[in-house]
Amino acid sequence: MAAAKDFYKTLGVDRKATADDIKAAYRKLARKYHPDLNPGDKVSEEKFKEINEAYAVLGDPKKKEQYDRGPETFEWPGGAGEWAGAGPGYGAGAPGGGFEYDFGFGDIFSELFGGAARQHMAPQKGADLYTEMEVTFQEAFAGTTRPVSLSRESVCTVCGGAGASQVTKCPRCKGTGKLQTKRGFFSTVQTCPDCGGTGQKAVKLCPSCKGSGKKVTAETVSVKIPAGVDNGSMLRLRGLGNAGAGGGPAGDLRIKIKVHPHPFFRREGENVYLEVPVTVGEAALGAKIEVPTPDGKAIMKLPAGTGGGQRFKLKGKGFTSPKGGRGNLYVDINIVLPKHIGDRARAALSELESAYGENPRKDILH
Repeated sequence: MAAAKDFYKTLGVDRKATADDIKAAYRKLARKYHPDLNPGDKVSEEKFKEINEAYAVLGDPKKKEQYDRGPETFEWPGGAGEWAGAGPGYGAGAPGGGFEYDFGFGDIFSELFGGAARQHMAPQKGADLYTEMEVTFQEAFAGTTRPVSLSRESVCTVCGGAGASQVTKCPRCKGTGKLQTKRGFFSTVQTCPDCGGTGQKAVKLCPSCKGSGKKVTAETVSVKIPAGVDNGSMLRLRGLGNAGAGGGPAGDLRIKIKVHPHPFFRREGENVYLEVPVTVGEAALGAKIEVPTPDGKAIMKLPAGTGGGQRFKLKGKGFTSPKGGRGNLYVDINIVLPKHIGDRARAALSELESAYGENPRKDILH
């Protein structure tokens, strides 16, 4: 027969300790050795069982009185001289023939975890809404403000989202919004399924929203399109989605941007590309030419001897970058010939042809 256990020693108190002293000692040790605070620690798990065994007896005035008359005479559930149970919840049908006892472990469990067992269901954010908006190349470059019409769920203004014009305390959870279940020495808390954690039940539904707490409303909002948006960009407007549940915030409105292509400009990231036609004389002799940019016209200096396909950079004439600064405008030169060549032009071109002196293709021919 195993030796009787000294429960006073297990809890670290002497035999003259008061009920409050015993309870305080137990709470201190429970916080220290609770399995949820020491995951995977078998030593702490066994220690937690031992202090629960001790408190199950010393925390019960009748069992404590019997134990104080002598552990050897105490009526152990599993036979004289040894403890059959391993903590709260060892019932009559449990291994070892233990008995049930309850010493308010749910309150201690709440203390250990910051009162989380007293919380109702967390508020839920409303669903997001999605739409598309088409903008021109110029609007994407400079930014603009556009109206957007949408239909969304909003909180009912009549009942304030409660869904009822008259409510009463939920009979199942007694208005707490939670249901507590004890299994062994663990106490679990779940949201009351009848009231959804609100602690209230509707007696009379709201005549405006028919109990949903929400109403679909149509509205038009003004949306600012920032400069530099690209095709496929997604704008997010917080709080313009559907209403939340349980006092949660509304969802967001997400707008996908579609940018129409430009007839002359081609965009790649923050940079813009443009093909500019020039005359033979401008390319050969050099010139100052006027070229378009996304934010107006600019004067570009064309050096003498410019070749077809040559690329020039106009710094800072591209799109605004989200990281700050501007992209560049790259100008590709395209030398064009006149559609109609008269005698004077023909003579001038012949004279220009003689200026080459040699075949410009000789390198690729050899």
